[in-house]
Amino acid sequence: MSLPADLAPRIVALLERAPLPLSDEKQLQADMLALLKADGLDAVREVRLDQRDIVDFMIFDGDFVLTGLAIEVKIKGQRRAIYRQLERYCAHPRVNGILLATNVAMSLPAEIEGKPACVARLGRAWL
Repeated sequence: MSLPADLAPRIVALLERAPLPLSDEKQLQADMLALLKADGLDAVREVRLDQRDIVDFMIFDGDFVLTGLAIEVKIKGQRRAIYRQLERYCAHPRVNGILLATNVAMSLPAEIEGKPACVARLGRAWL
């Protein structure tokens, strides 16, 4: 199953134009959830992929299938560690694509583990 082509760019645009709080990750996630839901997206927070991995959000299609776009939120951290975490998430069959919402200066390849990957730069709304 694949993601709608416009889903990730739609969410990136939504997140990059919203001045979200960048000092408290839990508050950021709460505000992001409200923003995603207000935009009509079926977003679920803290989705367990397995015993080890819990992704910050999953965006599901209207039928609430068990696969979708995973969104990981990072306001700090080492780029290499963040990338390794995204690789783990993309290895899961429930993840059809990954979006990193971050204040960390980094980029991603177009695909990770054969799944589409992109970055929402959260600081842009504050410029």
